[in-house]
Amino acid sequence: MRERIKLIAVIWLGWTIAGLFYIVQDMVPRLYSGSTVPWKYVFVGWMTGMYVCAALTPALLWLSNRWPIERRVAYIALHICFSVIFSVVASTLEVPFLLLLHVFPARTPPSLIAGVRIMLGFGLQGGVIRYWAVIALHTVYRSQKNAKSREREAFELKMQASELAQQLATAQLSSLKMQLQPHFLFNTLGAITVLIQQHKTAQAEAMVEKLGSLLRLTLEDVEVQEVPLWRELEFLRLYLSIEQVRFEDRLRVSIDAAAALSDLLVPHMVLQPIVENAVRHGLGQSEEAVTIEVSATSTNGSLTLIVADDGPGLDGPGFASPKPGHNGIGLTNTRNRLARLYGNSAHLLVEQAADRGVRVTITLPARTVPTEGVLCD
Repeated sequence: MRERIKLIAVIWLGWTIAGLFYIVQDMVPRLYSGSTVPWKYVFVGWMTGMYVCAALTPALLWLSNRWPIERRVAYIALHICFSVIFSVVASTLEVPFLLLLHVFPARTPPSLIAGVRIMLGFGLQGGVIRYWAVIALHTVYRSQKNAKSREREAFELKMQASELAQQLATAQLSSLKMQLQPHFLFNTLGAITVLIQQHKTAQAEAMVEKLGSLLRLTLEDVEVQEVPLWRELEFLRLYLSIEQVRFEDRLRVSIDAAAALSDLLVPHMVLQPIVENAVRHGLGQSEEAVTIEVSATSTNGSLTLIVADDGPGLDGPGFASPKPGHNGIGLTNTRNRLARLYGNSAHLLVEQAADRGVRVTITLPARTVPTEGVLCD
């Protein structure tokens, strides 16, 4: 309602200013030549015509929005026809008001039909000009409004990209922190020390190489928002291979992803925090062997990633509850990144597995690697 009132006020103010312009233009030559100025005829006559145009302006704005001249040149011809119709209608509506107010520009007031003929004879061109003045002003206003809208959208996209970059950096730093935390390094270096003491030099060297490769991959894609699935699984295998040395035969791993899905894009490091949760809360809270299964499938244009374990499950001690407001940092960051990257097209679901353990399902739009390479920030 406020916008409508504001629009009406702007329309009437605009036509009032136009009427005053015409009045001044009519009076100045009369005053300059010393002629008598018929103030009532000049003022009331011009303002009547302007306010008739003001009443018809909403229809002109609708026509301008319906057939915008900046989109198609053919619309100009259409508006030429509309301008003539507008001039005829405005002049016809103006006559009865002028006769009623006794300000018709003629010594002897004519009949209604004769008055229409007189007004069309003198005012047809003026009506066309006023029509095009409204269309031109509205086109300029619409162009400026669209430009501001595009600037605002560009700014919002830039802010979203900045937030994505910040979230990605946070996820990468969190991953590095997890990898480099004393507990992880202690166990990893401890496992390497045991291998050396057992004279298993080749295995110890392989362990050090895997640790170095894991850190290299973490830093290598530092500015990348999405990577191919094969790249994500390569990182995941390195991480799990180190964990398998730590937990030996207590950790079993199964990764199942068809080769046809290798080039589908996934958020960089989307699986690592999920698998890390499975290791910490599945294997870390259980004395029994735990199997972690990672699978990828694609149906109906969607890519589904599943991480499942057969550990204690959601009821196990220390598990990060999947309820809103009680997510662990890994799950929270992952949900936020999915929402930023894909909106409502991506989902993350944490649920109790059928038998035991936890099942985490991530659904993404199935998108392939563009020809110019991996999407970067």
